[in-house]
Amino acid sequence: MTPHQTRITVTRNSPGDIGQREIFVALDGKEFAILRYGDSVTRDVEPGTHLIRAHNTLFWKKVTIDIGRGDHVRFRAINRAGWGTYGIASVLGAGPIYFTFEREPLDPSDTNTRPAA
Repeated sequence: MTPHQTRITVTRNSPGDIGQREIFVALDGKEFAILRYGDSVTRDVEPGTHLIRAHNTLFWKKVTIDIGRGDHVRFRAINRAGWGTYGIASVLGAGPIYFTFEREPLDPSDTNTRPAA
């Protein structure tokens, strides 16, 4: 990555992810990625303000971010079990899958990442 490339990465590799259902991610109203467990997608973007929407068809998250030139912003998407997931699934064959979409902490070794404003 050159110092002036601006990027967004979304990963789905958390050990707490139950590995079921896809996660759909859109950036500024356009498809960014459809993530299955283990996927990671990186895209170059223009610096500025962007709207990220992510969902697993049950739960939706929306995040507005400001990205400066040369920044690399990372997000983690997780489909996780919650209260009642396995109990309901044992009776009905499926249960609620909860959704976490969060910005990852900065990686101190990444010189092209600066703190969020």
